[in-house]
Formats: sequence, structure tokens, C-alpha cells
Amino acid sequence: MMLLSGDPPRSRALSILLLVIIAALAVTPLVFPGAKAMNVATKICIFAALVASYDLLLGYTGSVSFAHTMFYGIGSYAVAIALYSMGPSWAAVATAIVTGLPLAMLLALAIGLFSLRVEAIFFAMITLAVASAFLVLASQLSWLTGGEDGRSFQLPELLRPGTVLIPKNLIGFELNGRVLTYYVIFVGCAAMILALLRVVNSPFGRVLQAIRENRFRAEALGFRTVFHLTYANCLAALVAASAGMLNALWLRYAGPDTSLSFAIMLDILLMVVIGGMGTIYGAVIGATIFILAQNYLQALMGAASNAAADAGLPLLPGLLHPDRWLLWLGLLFIASVYFFPTGVVGRLRTRTRKPS
Repeated sequence: MMLLSGDPPRSRALSILLLVIIAALAVTPLVFPGAKAMNVATKICIFAALVASYDLLLGYTGSVSFAHTMFYGIGSYAVAIALYSMGPSWAAVATAIVTGLPLAMLLALAIGLFSLRVEAIFFAMITLAVASAFLVLASQLSWLTGGEDGRSFQLPELLRPGTVLIPKNLIGFELNGRVLTYYVIFVGCAAMILALLRVVNSPFGRVLQAIRENRFRAEALGFRTVFHLTYANCLAALVAASAGMLNALWLRYAGPDTSLSFAIMLDILLMVVIGGMGTIYGAVIGATIFILAQNYLQALMGAASNAAADAGLPLLPGLLHPDRWLLWLGLLFIASVYFFPTGVVGRLRTRTRKPS
């Protein structure tokens, strides 16, 4: 990562943590072949790229946008509509790419040109209005998007779970279409994150940080702030739409709840804050922590509640009941903000800089 971006993690603990996460994601289909483990690992990969693209806006330019899920949804629906209409072929996938990505970039360009000249709060409200309108539009155009039910579709034969590429008796595990789809997503998301690391550590990225710190001073130095902000908005939209396409390929479905829901936007914000804004590395950490907690915290609380009940401890079995997992997830988020105000990455880097 240092060779590609010139920005190493700058913390031994952070480097080890990133390597552990990457290694775990790389071997998940081999070590944990179950459906849930692969679904969780896939979601971590997709959201790491999605959160990294949002960090380009929030962490490096200071722009608060609520339209990020719209670009994510555009990518998802582009794949779903193409494969549903044209059938499970690679031509349909190519059609989705050449229509979905340019559409996302054009919408980002329009939003940037018309909105980034205004103050930050007005930009946030404009993006919220556009995203809400797009959600309503996707829900009502049932002839195209499937409405509230969404669109289900089949994948090309190579990516189908029933397609066995290498049998288990040859290499010790079965390489089928599902596993191949996972590694396509893993490699694609890793490439997008590395590309974003390269962007933020380029001269263009330095200008974005200057705009974030003092926009008027950046303009006084001769930088075209609207151009840089619009360009960053387009890059973030491109990555978000690509992540949406990968998500649709994995789910074999695109709908309002999985692609355009405002709850997804809130999750992205939480992951950015937990991992650390303005780092890109924080996207990987934040997505991993949040999604693992979202999927396994309830089971852990159930085990802890049963253990407390067996030990005869008062109150604890009720407090740790699995139905209260959302409460504890919220408390964990509050604690992470309190103890890690700069996110996990910022905290680890601060500890590294302290004199021994």
C-alpha cells in the first residue's frame, strides 16, 4: 500500500490490524465456507469501498452529502435492470457498467455544479432532497425498477453457485461460481480503496485538504475550489456506483431497502466516524467493526445472557437479552466516539506519535 499510495498506516498496531482484516477476508471462503460468514465478509468488502468513497467527500473536503446512497442505488439498479431485461449474459453486465457509471457521474456533476457553490448546510439539504426524490422515483417506476419489490435476476452461468469450476477433491475446497463472485468483489473493492488512497495522496488530494481547512484561503491561492469539489464528488459517485453493482451481483437482487434506504446512509456515517475521517484506512476498520457487531453482537449477547442466568446473577440476564442488541450497539458507538474522537485510525496513530 505504501508503494501504491505513498501513505503507509504510520502505526504498527494499525498495520497489524489491517493485515489481519485483509488476510481474514482473503481466506473466508476457504476457512468459513458457510453462507453467513461469506455474506458478512462480502458486506465488509463492499461497505469498506463505499465508506472510503464517502470519506473522500466528508473527510477530505468537509462536504456533507446525503446523496451517496443514490449513487450506490444507481449502480445496483443498473445491474438489476440490465440482467432482468437482457437475460443472464455478460453483455448485460457490460451494458450495466457503460450506462450506470456514466449516469452516476453525470448526476454527481450536476449536483456539484449547482450545489457546491452554496454553504455546507445548504449543500447537505440539497443532496438530501435529491436522494429522497430518487428513492420515491425508484419506488414508483414499477415497470422499470420493480417498485417496492425490487428486481431479482439471474447471473451469468460462470458466477452461479451451482457452477463448479474446480472440484473439492483436487485442491481441498470447492471453487464454484459463488466463491468466484466473492473474489471478484474482494479484488474489485481492494482496487477501489487503493485507487482512493492514491487520489488523496496526490497533489489533487492535498488541494482537497486545503479546501477543507480553509476554502477562502485556497481560493486566494488560485485553486478552483468548485472544480476540485465537483471532481471529488464525481470520483466518490463512481466508486459508490461500482460498489452498488458488486452488491447487486452478490445479492442477485436490487430494491429500495438494499440500495437506496436512508438507513444505509446512516450506517455509512457511523462507519466513517468509527474508523476515522480523512484517512481512507478508517473505512476498512469502521466497516469491519460495525458489520461484525451488526451480525454477531446479538448472538454474543445471547450467550452472555445465558451464562449470567446460569450463574444466578441478578439483572444481567435481562440487560444482556439479545432483543436489546440495538441498545448496546448504540452504547458502543457512543463509547467509541467518546474514547476515539478521531476514530480508531486517529487514535492508533496518536499513540504511535507519543514519545516513549
